[in-house]
Amino acid sequence: QLLVEMDGFEANTGVIILAATNRPDVLDRALLRPGRFDRQVIVDAPDLNGREAILRVHARGKPLDPEVNLRRIAQATPGFSGADLANALNEAALLAVRKGHQRIMQSDLEEAVEKVVAGPERKSRRLNDAEKRRVAYHEVGHAIVAAYSRHTDPVHKISIVPRGRAALGYTLQMPTEDQFLMTREELIDRITGLLGGRAAEEVIFNTISTGAQSDLERATTLARQMVCLYGMSERLGLIQCAVRDGRLPGEDGLMQRDCSEETAREVDEEVRRILDECHQKARSLLTEHRDELERIAGELLQRETIDRQTFERLLDQEKFAEMKREKSPDARPIPLPAHSGGDEFSEPESAPAQPLPDPNDRRQQN
Repeated sequence: QLLVEMDGFEANTGVIILAATNRPDVLDRALLRPGRFDRQVIVDAPDLNGREAILRVHARGKPLDPEVNLRRIAQATPGFSGADLANALNEAALLAVRKGHQRIMQSDLEEAVEKVVAGPERKSRRLNDAEKRRVAYHEVGHAIVAAYSRHTDPVHKISIVPRGRAALGYTLQMPTEDQFLMTREELIDRITGLLGGRAAEEVIFNTISTGAQSDLERATTLARQMVCLYGMSERLGLIQCAVRDGRLPGEDGLMQRDCSEETAREVDEEVRRILDECHQKARSLLTEHRDELERIAGELLQRETIDRQTFERLLDQEKFAEMKREKSPDARPIPLPAHSGGDEFSEPESAPAQPLPDPNDRRQQN
């Protein structure tokens, strides 16, 4: 019926028909023929300046403390849509009321962003002492590997407060700027960071738990994308052996294998090699920095949440200063789709090995 009515319009009627979808892959091709919806405009998530402008719009009429820095909130919310930002401001207003604040404070806004990213606190979920200790070492493992890897975002917060549906804790990393490309080194360091939690359990407890499930899913996805999409395998070389579905660019979408059985076996072996090397690197880092792992995990068990300043203060200052000098803003040549590193301890994100989604959840929690 819609197609029939559209075909009835004359060119001079002065009527413009607009439609929106986030699933162009399921549209009838007849809708996209010339004379119908033949001009397609892709609306991306707002960039840093756009997010700040949106925050200022939604902050109108709200009693913000003069010390509130909306630019900092915009920097902490890459990948957020306008609706996400509006929701964060509304959450901040509710938090301010609950705490008895006369104005919305910076801490209220930061907590609201955390709630949007990681989910609400689950006060009913009580961990026993052994579980809490394991979660603490797991999360600090993520954080230390990130801190001592060259191509990683800064650790913003570490928490063992259960949030969302399955997160028993999380390590929140925040980028300092919007990122649209990634180098091979950055992807390797991200995989290494994802495996840092499991590596910490092995170093401290000599056993492993189910807590790294989502970490393994996400790490496997990134490794498979390196091999299948980005031509970053030395063994397979410049080959793309997966096809993407028809969703909008930048969105997570299923990817199907497009290669022979023999190549598929080689892909699996190469993915396993990348994961094994990153896992070994994470274990080596944590063994080298075991004193810091013990010290920070002990502090986390007492406080339950550690911010960036406290975390960096508890690191070995000489070694950390040397690592910060080594970190540099290299060119980033791989396009990212759009957050928060997680596992059953951290916020989970689905990442099956064979159809595979895109890697950019830029509100990264590791």
